[in-house]
Amino acid sequence: MKITTVGIGLAKNVSQIHGVDAQGKAVLRKQFKRSDVLEFFINVPSCLIGMEACASTHHWGPTLEALGNILAR
Repeated sequence: MKITTVGIGLAKNVSQIHGVDAQGKAVLRKQFKRSDVLEFFINVPSCLIGMEACASTHHWGPTLEALGNILAR
């Protein structure tokens, strides 16, 4: 399972993550507690990430870019 692109729906307590491979096939659909999101991205190879524009983006954007990910803007 090689995740190349991740879409993340940020929320106050639970985030929804949807990952696809290079062919666009869904390979991951999972909910994470806010405290587990960073651990997930530490254990996944760098990828393209799309996230909604919200207040949490100002925290998660730089944090995920520091791990080598590319943010879709």
